[in-house]
Amino acid sequence: MTHRDLLNVANEFGSPVYVYDAEKIQSQYQRLTAAFSKVKQLQINYAVKALSNISVLKFLHQQGAGMDTVSIQEVRLALEAGVPAEMIIYTPNGVSLKEIEKAAELGVQINIDNLSILEQFGTKHPHVPVCIRINPHVMAGGNHNISVGHIDSKFGISIHQLPHVQRIVENTEMKVNGIHMHTGSDILDIDVFLHASEILFEAARHFDALEFIDFGSGFKVPYHEGDIETNIEEFGARLTERFNEFCQEVGRPLTLAFEPGKFLVSEAGKFLVQVNVVKQTTSTIFAQVDSGFNHLIRPMLYGSQHQIENISNPKGRERFYSVVGYICETDTFANNRRIAEIREGDILAFSNAGAYAFTMASNYNSRFRPPEVLWHGGKAHLIRKRETFEDLTRNQIVASLS
Repeated sequence: MTHRDLLNVANEFGSPVYVYDAEKIQSQYQRLTAAFSKVKQLQINYAVKALSNISVLKFLHQQGAGMDTVSIQEVRLALEAGVPAEMIIYTPNGVSLKEIEKAAELGVQINIDNLSILEQFGTKHPHVPVCIRINPHVMAGGNHNISVGHIDSKFGISIHQLPHVQRIVENTEMKVNGIHMHTGSDILDIDVFLHASEILFEAARHFDALEFIDFGSGFKVPYHEGDIETNIEEFGARLTERFNEFCQEVGRPLTLAFEPGKFLVSEAGKFLVQVNVVKQTTSTIFAQVDSGFNHLIRPMLYGSQHQIENISNPKGRERFYSVVGYICETDTFANNRRIAEIREGDILAFSNAGAYAFTMASNYNSRFRPPEVLWHGGKAHLIRKRETFEDLTRNQIVASLS
């Protein structure tokens, strides 16, 4: 998408607005499958939580992707997008047995990450195949907030509890057809990830009915020019070699599964906002825009950095700006960032706005959530309307207090 394309989107649909480039999503999917082209059985399950718009799910499924879901609602969204139940894996955390049973009734692959539910589900439904999520106690990347493989994580069953898992499986006679791990986001050290993979391979040897091994995801994408990222090609070559060796060791073909979210959609997304006010203080120039952390919370929540371009004046003289929002809280997008001269009314484009952006948006300050647009075939397709005041009040009931 060019600056002109983005400006046309902002002009047609207003601001703020999310725009996703379908071609970039497709190229990322193809890059990942190419990296593992020497694996006989590969399954890519897109992590729905990253960007859950049905049109995006449908597009990814057209590329060949299944879906990785974490709630019964995400399961239903995937089904609504036309994804067959057998291509959906359901990996919840801390949910009730009742919700897991609902997912099982829909025919999706169940992935269980705690001993209590494993025993309860296996006792009641021994004939329903399940995957088991293991915590290898390895941090493969990212900070403590986005790394979920460390020893204090709430996710997964500790690798040290594997004997207990085996006892439950034997007692219930349940079928374990998959084993899974997810170490966290922003993986850079391939050796650390491969070390965690060896732990998973060792655990896999204990389950004779195993059909697939799910290595999670967490590949790092670049957030600014010159930023480092996961070398997916090197990673693919090294893990492919070890995975194929393991299949030979156990004497049967297995499916290698991944569940990428950010890797597929992050770089495809742009978030367009308009500058309301340029405010000069004694020490700072603020560019105040028509959005806030109600629409893009990642900078305030994780300290994430999103490149910001002034697409209305891309060749303007660069100055230092702090880009902030219109929420009645501190909602800073960027501090002292060098950006082409900003004028009131200019459109700014935030990069890497495809993952964990709209899906974490809220109505804080009673603001409307923005529309979503899919750029496909050189055209802008509206895939979610901007909210209205009626949307804010739809489920409210005015109590009679007299």
